Amino acid sequence: MNIILFEEHELGRSLPRRDERTIHLLKVLHKKQGDTFEAGILGGMRGTGVIEKINLDGSIFATVQTSEPPPLRLRLRVAVSFVRPIQLRRLFRDLSNIGVSAIDLVGTDLGEKSYRDTKLLIDGGAHTALIEGAVQARDTRLPDFSVFDNLETWLKERPWERTDSKRIPLLLAMDNVRAEGSFFNVTPTSRPLIIAVGPERGWSDRERDLFEKSGFLRLSMGERALRTETACVAAAAIAMEKIQES
Repeated sequence: MNIILFEEHELGRSLPRRDERTIHLLKVLHKKQGDTFEAGILGGMRGTGVIEKINLDGSIFATVQTSEPPPLRLRLRVAVSFVRPIQLRRLFRDLSNIGVSAIDLVGTDLGEKSYRDTKLLIDGGAHTALIEGAVQARDTRLPDFSVFDNLETWLKERPWERTDSKRIPLLLAMDNVRAEGSFFNVTPTSRPLIIAVGPERGWSDRERDLFEKSGFLRLSMGERALRTETACVAAAAIAMEKIQES
């Protein structure tokens, strides 16, 4: 943990002995009573925490003073086909760490249907993974997260317009089968980027038609067929180089 995050309702309360943050402060960082540490409020500002007291039961009471804004998140929304449940947690963590502004999980024609039956979406695991990625980047804010049954619904709802309706985004779908160009050749832009990454079997022809009708460019990241989670992180990394501050 590069920053210890607190939710608003936790302020003024002790962190339990078995809380991961308590363990990290006392066992990993070897902090003592009176020591300071990097802290932040989830969804708010960053600053400094102080361990005011280590209680007899092993819990700790800390105070937090904040004055510094978190790093800006990228103007980047990533839509990705469902991946293997064992990889989904890592994907959430990595995309949050990179700094994407939103993550949309989308059902696809050729994606494995069983991947959608993951408990990560209902047991709080997704939220925990997003926090893990944020704290590594010393961030206090998390990406917006949504789930869509299929690509058609996602394209119809156009969720990016709900969060930023004033700026025209650049709409890109990764496709190494019937690509119209290379993602590497995209000119750096100040426009928000919306990137769609499909399953390992690729997009269906029906989905390619949907992309075309919705104004998306289909771009390649090379000749190699990548695992969905690998392609997603690679696309986000390339996008970081393409996004210019406005």
